[in-house]
Formats: sequence, structure tokens, C-alpha cells
Amino acid sequence: MTIEYAIIAGGCFWCTEAVFKDVIGVETVESGYTGGKNANPTYEQVCSGETGHAEAIRIGFDADKLKYGDLLDISFATHDPTQLNRQGNDIGTQYRSAIFPANEQQKQEAEAAIARAQADLAEPVVTTIEPLGEWYPAENYHQDYWDGAGQRNGYCLAVIPPKLQKLRKSFAKRSKTLQDQ
Repeated sequence: MTIEYAIIAGGCFWCTEAVFKDVIGVETVESGYTGGKNANPTYEQVCSGETGHAEAIRIGFDADKLKYGDLLDISFATHDPTQLNRQGNDIGTQYRSAIFPANEQQKQEAEAAIARAQADLAEPVVTTIEPLGEWYPAENYHQDYWDGAGQRNGYCLAVIPPKLQKLRKSFAKRSKTLQDQ
């Protein structure tokens, strides 16, 4: 097993974490913050929009089972990369669509994934490719959120199931849930 990491942002990290935890080849998903100027930001600071951080996820994946470009394609299919600094009702730079490549190869794959996504969309893709800065894990209560408190959170109940449906419809062979059935 060859574990590699991808850091992406596509709105609320509770929602993106839930999607990627269901992807075959994904070993870990950690919610956190990156792309900002303050060291060790808190959720409240990031939510203020003042730190410049994005709510993001750090995906540990088995590169023998899943390619980086596939992760990006799944991300583009399960969030709206045409919304600038928002996803639905979540508004602010902390909810931006962004990719934080770890190296030149990931950067090239990110550029290719944006081009693939743009080919399927009428509106311009606004996803940014940003330098990989310091990664700050989110507070513990944000980790594995959908598996716990998210099941009682009205926002999550409204937003996450449609994202999971998109994953399972467009990437059925990649869904842990569908493969377990």
C-alpha cells in the first residue's frame, strides 16, 4: 500500500469529509484549515473569514487503488466549482473551491482536472490552485462529523445525502457503500 495525501476544499468540510469517507481507496479523511495567514486558527476564527483559511480535508489514499486525479474528479462532481467563495448557503472565502497540491505532479493533475470539469459545465470553474501551506487539523468535534452529530444536524441532513447520491450515481464502482451491498 502506497499512501499519498490530497488536500482539497469544496465548501463545508463536514460535507466533503462525508463524501470521501465513502470512496474505495481512501484510508483517512481529516477536516482542517489551510491557505490562511494565522497559525493554529480556531473554527470561530476561520468562520469569521478574517484568517484567509479554507475549510478543507486532508485525504490519505492508497495510490495503488485510487489516483489523485480521480479524487479531484469526484470532488468536482460532488460540489459546485462554479460558485465563487461559497457552496449553497455557506458564503465566504472559507468555503472556496480550492486545490492545494503537494508537488508539481499534483499541480499538473489539478490543472487537468479543472479542464475536465470545465468541459462538462456551462459556467466557469472558479476553483483555485493554491500553494500548500501549513495544515491545521480542525477541532476534534469536527472529525467524523457525519457519522455522529451530523446525523442530528438539519444542515447536514439536507446537504450531505444529495452529495452522497451524486457520488454513488457517478462513481458507483468507487463507493464503499455500494460495493458492500
